Amino acid sequence: MKNMRVLLFAVTLTAFWADISLCNDFARRLEKDGIETKKSVWYIYDRYDFTYDTRQCIVVTTKESAGHRPWIWRARFFGHEPQTDLALLEKGFHLVYMDVANLFGSPIAVNHWNAFYHYLTEHHGFHPRVALEGMSRGGLIVYNWAGVNPEKVACIYADNPVCDFKSWPAARGKGKSHQPSWEACLKAYGLTEEQALTYKHNPVDNLEPLTRSVVPVLHVCGTADTVVPMSENTDIIEQRYQKLGGKIIVIRKPGVDHHPHSLEDPKPIVDFILTHTTADYDKFHYCLRHGLTNSRIKFLRQKKGRVAFLGGSITHNPGWRNMVCQYLQHRFPETEFDVIAAGIPSMGSTPGAFRLTRDVFKNGPVDLLFEEAAVNDTTNGRTDIEQIRGMEGIVRHARTLNPEIDIILMYFVDPEKMKTYNEGSVPAVIRNHEKVAEYYQLPSLNLALEVTERINAGQFDWPNDFRNLHPSPFGQNVYFRSMKHLLDTAWTTESIQAAPNPMPDKPLDSFSYYHGRYVDISKAELVKGFTYDAAWNPGDGKGIRKGFVNVPVLKADRPGAELRFNFEGTAVGIFVTCGPNVGIIEYSIDQSSFRQVDQFTQWSANLHLPWAYILDAELSPGVHELTLRTTDKKNEKSCGYACRIVHFLVN
Repeated sequence: MKNMRVLLFAVTLTAFWADISLCNDFARRLEKDGIETKKSVWYIYDRYDFTYDTRQCIVVTTKESAGHRPWIWRARFFGHEPQTDLALLEKGFHLVYMDVANLFGSPIAVNHWNAFYHYLTEHHGFHPRVALEGMSRGGLIVYNWAGVNPEKVACIYADNPVCDFKSWPAARGKGKSHQPSWEACLKAYGLTEEQALTYKHNPVDNLEPLTRSVVPVLHVCGTADTVVPMSENTDIIEQRYQKLGGKIIVIRKPGVDHHPHSLEDPKPIVDFILTHTTADYDKFHYCLRHGLTNSRIKFLRQKKGRVAFLGGSITHNPGWRNMVCQYLQHRFPETEFDVIAAGIPSMGSTPGAFRLTRDVFKNGPVDLLFEEAAVNDTTNGRTDIEQIRGMEGIVRHARTLNPEIDIILMYFVDPEKMKTYNEGSVPAVIRNHEKVAEYYQLPSLNLALEVTERINAGQFDWPNDFRNLHPSPFGQNVYFRSMKHLLDTAWTTESIQAAPNPMPDKPLDSFSYYHGRYVDISKAELVKGFTYDAAWNPGDGKGIRKGFVNVPVLKADRPGAELRFNFEGTAVGIFVTCGPNVGIIEYSIDQSSFRQVDQFTQWSANLHLPWAYILDAELSPGVHELTLRTTDKKNEKSCGYACRIVHFLVN
């Protein structure tokens, strides 16, 4: 018992001295930096007033700081309606203020904030991502600073914020004019009134950088605000931010004017800020392994680069891919890029391996390849073996064609992966693709795990934010933010010269599709029933896929059609279009017993779906003969017995 009392006393004493240390730490650092400081007490917290970069500053330190040193940066009216600030101080935040009020968010104000941010993060260890609080005219500086520094912002809380100086203080709409402030605003920006009224860099005009960095926003507004009308400020921000794929919440106070600010109970505001400033908010799930040195050097030195995107519909659709291209052009402004957009809806790693040469390397060597197949490899029912053979086929073949190619494997999210992670397991397809990534030392980015964790943390949700398997604009921004972080990290190190990437002597699976290729359908012998259609089109109003309509096919619509195809390799397959009228086909290799394939997929009723069927992947090397024919059997949901072959597949 005596030992227990001693232990409790020691713990209490340690906590006491820890609090003393936290309180004094900020003051000691200021003193060390030669900054004259006035110390006082604000409520129950230590307050420090001082001058930095010619501006009056305040820092209120918490009694017990959270380990990751979070902070709330207030832009205006320090101490007014302080309930949110006090609640966050209690949660371990520091409270920061820099007086740039009469600069109205101008570039001069942004520069002052840049200097102060650098000082607090570099000298005092404040977290690199800050929560911004912009009250009234403070909206101008928080949005303008955030637009220049989006990667440094955890979230924005704005309260009846000014988002366009034409609304206030200019009052060119419904708001109230304040001429002295308008004159001070013009002076701060160095603009004439005529220039100011056509100025295009107000917060309402500069939201895209924030959406790209997935900065969440909360506005608290009185609907009857006569000073800063919602219709000219928050309503415009809300509409444009959502259109760009940003996440914004607006809490409307019916019938309330510009005052009072905030909420009597600040819990919704505090919860919003806490949700987006957790210690692991910046936890990205990627592994760089051998890195991306070669592509960076190529882009910088030769001023030319070829970047390819291979995957399914999430790669094919506009969104993250366009953002990555813009990022690359911005990072390497003097480089001429040739972009290969090789995403085809429904495609996974197996078809990707066979179409690599034609669709990805069609213009020559590729320097940087983004590859994703984790969604379709699962939904298309590919086995563990097929997932490895397909992905290794892409990687090993690409490395053979260009030993210096950089490749990034990406794992996008779907509900099944989220369910598996929440059950404490790793999705099988990610385990399989990671085996390939590890074996070939490829960078990989696990967006499925990141999205699952962030949804679990309450930062966004699936039905309202991601919405479905194909991400909403918000989801596309989430994907891009993580890709940008991976690329920024990979390209931080200055490398001197390119070098061949790791290429193991033996493949993971000797039957992987790393010699996969298309073989033209003209190579087949049409025995009976099959005909050649130079520009096949279903003409039935069902869905189609680009590249698999108005193209040559071998087609048969009735049972009993037959063809033969001689090939050399260890694997053979067919690329077909599986529409609503396809039947069950049968095939034999080297006169073996016939086996059957039901071409009708779960999507065939309304879509002529391109599908790769590997008929045999473990043949002995050499020349083989495939015999294929239609049968009088079909899936009960099918309305016919057709077979339409677009390509033969040979490994």
